[in-house]
Amino acid sequence: MDITVQWIKTSWTKQSRGGEAAARRNAAPVGFSLPQVPPPGFAHFVQMSERDGFEPRPSHKDFREVGVSLRDEGDRLRVLARVEPLFGLPPRPRRPPAVRLLPGQWVRWQLNYRFTSALGIRGWSYWLDTFNIAYGPVDRDVFLSEPTVIVDECGPVR
Repeated sequence: MDITVQWIKTSWTKQSRGGEAAARRNAAPVGFSLPQVPPPGFAHFVQMSERDGFEPRPSHKDFREVGVSLRDEGDRLRVLARVEPLFGLPPRPRRPPAVRLLPGQWVRWQLNYRFTSALGIRGWSYWLDTFNIAYGPVDRDVFLSEPTVIVDECGPVR
């Protein structure tokens, strides 16, 4: 069965927590058209960062580099986002269970993080991971529609 993965990583610093910069960050898409359906075993990876004005930078990543666990269970796809790295905030003591997708369904799973440098010299940095995962054949615009399941694991990062 076909598995299509899109990983969107958005990163910023304290400078984009308010005003116009925050508005640009908040306007960043959470789904993109696929330039082509990625080859089997690869995800469509889109990186957006504050230093690039949140302009999308697309590429491909091997599934092993994507922070999700995918397991084909025959008639369903089991999806569970991994929390990486473990030292980022917010704490996640209770996580939602894995999602099981039927063919033709897709999930959008979001996790956010806050980090400080080891000595606190550089200040805080933030990132948002958005995983869009479809099970079964899809068209290029699948991740522009409403997902079958939404998992929002974004927590307070003040």
